[in-house]
Amino acid sequence: MMMEWKWYLWFIRMAVMLLVLERCSWCTTDACLEHERIALLHLKPFFNYGNQLQSWVEVKGSDCCKWERVECNTTTRRLIQLSLNSTKWEDNMEYVMDNRNLNAWYLNASMFLPFEELKRLYLSENVIGGSLENEGFGKLSSTLSNLEILDLSENYLNDSILLSLSELSSLRYLDLSINKFEGSSHLRGFQLLSRLNNLETLDLSGNSLKNTILFHMRNISSLKTLRLSANQLKGRLDHIHDGTQWRLTNLEELDLSGNLFRNNTISFPQGFSSLKSLTLSYNDLQGSLDTKGLNNLTNLKKLDLSGNQIESFQSFKDGGRILELTHLEELYLDDNLFNTSVFASLNKLSNLKSLSLWGNELKGSIDMKRKNISFFNKNIIMLYELNVSSNVEELYLDHSTLNTNILQGIGVLSSLKTLSLYDCGLIGPLPNHGWCDLRNLEVLDVSGNALEGMLPHCFSNLTSLRELDISRNHFQIPLSFAPFANLSNLKALLSNENKMVTEPSFYTSIPKFQLEVISLPKCITSQQLSCKLPTFLYYQYDLRYVDLSHNNFSGTVPTWLLENNTKLEDLILKGNSFTGPLSLPSAPNSKVSLIDISQNKLQGQIPANVCSPFPHLSLLFLSKNAFEGDIPPCLSGMKDLSILDLSNNQLSGRVPEELITKNSLTILRLSNNNLSGHVLPVILNANGLSKLYLDGNNFSGEMANVDVSISEFPTSLREINLRNNKFYGNLPRWMGNVSFLERLALSQNGFEGSIPMEFCNLNRLEFLDLSENNLFGSIPSCFNTLNIKHVHLHGSRLSGPLPIAFYNISSLVTLDLRGNNLTGSIPKWIGTLSSLSVLLLKDNHFHGEVPVQLCKLDSLNIIDLSQNMFSGIIPSCLGNLTLSTETNKILTDSKIRPRLTGDGLAKTLGALGNYYYPEGYLEEVIEFTTKSGFLSYEGNILTYMTGIDLSCNNLTGHIPPELGNLSEIYSLNLSHNKLTGVIPSSFAKLHQIESLDLSYNNLSGEIPNQLVELNSLEVFSVAYNNLSGSIPEPKAQFGTFIENSYEGNLFLCGAILHKSCSKTDSPSTISTVSEDKGEDGLIGTYDFCVSFLVSYVVVLLTIFVVLYINPYWRRVWFSLIGKCITTCRYSNVGNFLTYHIFKQCV
Repeated sequence: MMMEWKWYLWFIRMAVMLLVLERCSWCTTDACLEHERIALLHLKPFFNYGNQLQSWVEVKGSDCCKWERVECNTTTRRLIQLSLNSTKWEDNMEYVMDNRNLNAWYLNASMFLPFEELKRLYLSENVIGGSLENEGFGKLSSTLSNLEILDLSENYLNDSILLSLSELSSLRYLDLSINKFEGSSHLRGFQLLSRLNNLETLDLSGNSLKNTILFHMRNISSLKTLRLSANQLKGRLDHIHDGTQWRLTNLEELDLSGNLFRNNTISFPQGFSSLKSLTLSYNDLQGSLDTKGLNNLTNLKKLDLSGNQIESFQSFKDGGRILELTHLEELYLDDNLFNTSVFASLNKLSNLKSLSLWGNELKGSIDMKRKNISFFNKNIIMLYELNVSSNVEELYLDHSTLNTNILQGIGVLSSLKTLSLYDCGLIGPLPNHGWCDLRNLEVLDVSGNALEGMLPHCFSNLTSLRELDISRNHFQIPLSFAPFANLSNLKALLSNENKMVTEPSFYTSIPKFQLEVISLPKCITSQQLSCKLPTFLYYQYDLRYVDLSHNNFSGTVPTWLLENNTKLEDLILKGNSFTGPLSLPSAPNSKVSLIDISQNKLQGQIPANVCSPFPHLSLLFLSKNAFEGDIPPCLSGMKDLSILDLSNNQLSGRVPEELITKNSLTILRLSNNNLSGHVLPVILNANGLSKLYLDGNNFSGEMANVDVSISEFPTSLREINLRNNKFYGNLPRWMGNVSFLERLALSQNGFEGSIPMEFCNLNRLEFLDLSENNLFGSIPSCFNTLNIKHVHLHGSRLSGPLPIAFYNISSLVTLDLRGNNLTGSIPKWIGTLSSLSVLLLKDNHFHGEVPVQLCKLDSLNIIDLSQNMFSGIIPSCLGNLTLSTETNKILTDSKIRPRLTGDGLAKTLGALGNYYYPEGYLEEVIEFTTKSGFLSYEGNILTYMTGIDLSCNNLTGHIPPELGNLSEIYSLNLSHNKLTGVIPSSFAKLHQIESLDLSYNNLSGEIPNQLVELNSLEVFSVAYNNLSGSIPEPKAQFGTFIENSYEGNLFLCGAILHKSCSKTDSPSTISTVSEDKGEDGLIGTYDFCVSFLVSYVVVLLTIFVVLYINPYWRRVWFSLIGKCITTCRYSNVGNFLTYHIFKQCV
């Protein structure tokens, strides 16, 4: 019996050992748990927007720990982090903008139950509207006991989800920012979060909370960080309903920025005794701020009051102005109204390390006064007793108006490590003492001033300097960069837009520094120098970022920069004069991420092995060179390439299909080459590609005949530009299925037929250009369901009245319907287009009066109604248009600055304002006739352009004097009408006008002499009217106008017209002489009329006989007549001649 019992015990031990061994083998497995892999696959359909989870494959045994957005414990191989954030950010952005949640969906939180060791869960930017009933986060409380971080920011959650969240007792970090919380006081409100006893960080920024939110937070005693920015809070901070005390005794960081707090509501009770960081930036704090409430925060280390309108500090109890925060280390007072007296309030901040005062009203000199220093006197600003300055390490005074002598006194701040004086109005040379004594200075920024001359010799004293920005001044920098040679710690040098000068040829000093960042764009002077790269670059071996753009450097591409600097990430050589073929470094450089050699003079083919030296290249810009031949196929295989720009070269052949369909590429720009072939249906398989530019090539094909049944419409495509190619046939109806499309340009092709109704499915479309095709018919009425901003349909054969399709589109900014066959009048509903800024209806068949509803469009600043048949008077209310600058006239794209992976340089690159690359290349171009020419406006120039063109119509009546109120107008054209009366003297108030054309009308009277005050006027014409008297004095701009500005006015006189303005030549004298002729004058007129009519009949019969006999000349004649009928000038000249002949004959 005993033996059996021993055998039994031995069997149990062996079984346990086997289990343990099994357990251990399971612990050390390399793959994730199968049931967690399956659970991830169940989640995939809900978060795979844009196919972002491609690595999540349904293959048994696949290691889900290696999948994207998944992190596992290295020992147990169980999930500990799941990053499903931003999988639907496009949807989220659209509905954040218009405050809707039409695509919001409800989450089944139970799907996360299999991940028992999950610690971090990120679900931001997913358009989540809440959780399914009985499937909320509360179900996770018992199973996910390790969950510490939950990010639900930028969704559509509201107060109803708080109950389930309150059961996740293990949470330490909860982010609910940018949702739809309102802070309601019912039982499911924020007071439920007091159950989260371990919660240390709570972010509720960007919601619509009430001021009682602090009352609801009072019992979360574990809370250390509370963020409530951008909630429109405006009550008292110390308001407690029931008189209870604050229990936030552990709170260390409080962010109340972007709210509506005012001076009289800022009070901080003792409950905030542990507070170390307080942010009150961008509230409604004004005037003098009471220091009493702030001084209660005795442990405060960081205080941010920037972005208000504070003028000073003051204690309303005792009249003092002193801040007594003795532990304060960081003080941000940027973008307020402080003047020089503010420093008197800071003299007890003995531990202050960082002081930022940029964007205030600081003016004049700064006296760094100290009791033991007597050589600074008679200045304006004083840092009393130097208690502020004795320990200060960072000082930011950017965007002030300071005297250069601040640099003479700044040397007393011996602990200073960072000094920023960007855009401070500093002028003249740098002083020889003071600032050179800052031996601890590590960062110096004096960019954006008017400093000049050579750098002083004492500059070499700044031996601790690591980052130096002297950009956008007038310094003279030697090509050897000798002034910087002894700065052995220098890592970043920014000297944009200064002048490089030559020096004695015997100077061959080798610099002691090894730079990581060098930025020297736009530095070569007009003397061109030698146009060779600075020699000190040959001795640099640790460069990470090099910008030598726009310097006209010549020679071959300096590949030695890549060979010498193996850590180089960004090489920018844009806008120089490098020639020859593109040479490549001899060895691969795995760090290179960005290469920009655009706008040079490189020739030949792009090397077939261009990819080999740069295995991790992300951005490649080779545009505006003279490359020819095929696109290298290897570019299709570069796994990290996200932006490729080969535009404006002479490339030919076909585009590799894989280049369009590769998943990593987001922007492909091949514009203005000689590429050809069929790119469809390849475009329909462009998963991952966001913006595609194939304009200005020879691509062809009939888009409507593409078999779309075998293609999946790409969800990533946002922008397509196929302008100026050879596509033909009907517009493709399947284009309406590319549902996420935002910008579409198909102009200058051979498309025909009508605009498909399916285009109305593009509910995200903001830009549409179908111009210069052979389209006809009407515009689909469903267009008014879109949120479209820019519509270009000019140069087609669209007909009918102005379509109701545009009625009440409040988003519409540009409407370009020039050169069609549209008829009827401009409807009154034009006044519903509240955002309309550009209205171009030129060269159609519109008639009727110019509607007064145009005057109600506050954003309208470019109007072209020329070459139509409008009649009636010019509405005087047009003078009420503000013609303000409208930035929404252009297409805006983010401009990205490069980033480095190295440490300590992110801030430096953030200041690099010279180089950036856009996230989009489609331009809004507006064509407008002005200055006697047909000009195109785009970019920033378009935002400022304003003009009204009513020429070539049948407008009558006087010119309204109210048009003189258009003080911001640049171009006004009223020519080729039937206007009468005088030129309004109020036009002298058109101070910005550059082009004024009043020719070919029936205006009378004199030209107002006040017009000589128009100093911007470049083109002026009053030709062919009935004006009389002397022309304006030939001074200022009127001294540049020649005879053709006044021709065709018989009674005008002046030196330019070679006609004296004596009394005998005046209109009254001539009239009297004519009357004195009596009968002789009448007989002359009769003879003239008879001879003219006889000659007219003879000429007409001769033309008829010639055309009857010769069929060739008959065809030419009728072709000429057809063209002349549509020509505005012909009709008006004819009217002019008929009018004068009629006057003579009558």
